[in-house]
Amino acid sequence: MQMNLKIVLVEPLYQGNVGSVARAMKNFGFFDLVLVNPCRLEVEARAMSSHAWDLLENATVVSSLSDAIADSSIVIGTSGVSGSKFDEHLRVPAFSPREVKESLSGIDGNVAVLFGREDQGFNREELRLCDMIMTIPTSEVYPIMNLSHAVAVVLYEMSGMTTGELPLADAFDVRLLHTHFAEVLDDINYPEHKKEKTKLMLKRIFGRACLLEREVQTLRGIMRRIQKNLR
Repeated sequence: MQMNLKIVLVEPLYQGNVGSVARAMKNFGFFDLVLVNPCRLEVEARAMSSHAWDLLENATVVSSLSDAIADSSIVIGTSGVSGSKFDEHLRVPAFSPREVKESLSGIDGNVAVLFGREDQGFNREELRLCDMIMTIPTSEVYPIMNLSHAVAVVLYEMSGMTTGELPLADAFDVRLLHTHFAEVLDDINYPEHKKEKTKLMLKRIFGRACLLEREVQTLRGIMRRIQKNLR
């Protein structure tokens, strides 16, 4: 069975691009499309989607990125710039689509791949919701790809990726893990000015690790023991 991977377009500006994305998805056997506050999808979208118009008709439309990724255990944001800065101090390693496929090999769970606006990509808060950052190796002369072309390259690399026997931790449990870590940082009087950067760094570490259900429960058990001894 092919992995449960969905494509999320965040506020796409041009209906032709959305139609072309649907066509690329159907080309490579992916059918779960989520649109966050999309542009109007009319004649041009239908024309560019060709025989994938049914995929557009069945797309999930939501008003926020949080709603789009609520059920996703791993959230992968795409960027045209390798090593994108989230703030002045924290750089996030970027992985190629092939590297992402290798890291997901053998696991089973809900994975979301996000694509940002054609003109501005993602804002800082949206990037903070991502567990991993993926970038397509391109020429430094012009690294930014057309939206539908980028989706096609990513799905070409991801196609044929089947589910394994290792279940990813449920998205809800992963959120509980992050909340639990935040509580422990409070309990140990972690410096206030470092908390946000540290929580974001932990999110990246856990995202790259693709945590399994048992691993999340073990980590939470360790933190409960830490809290018990502190209190």
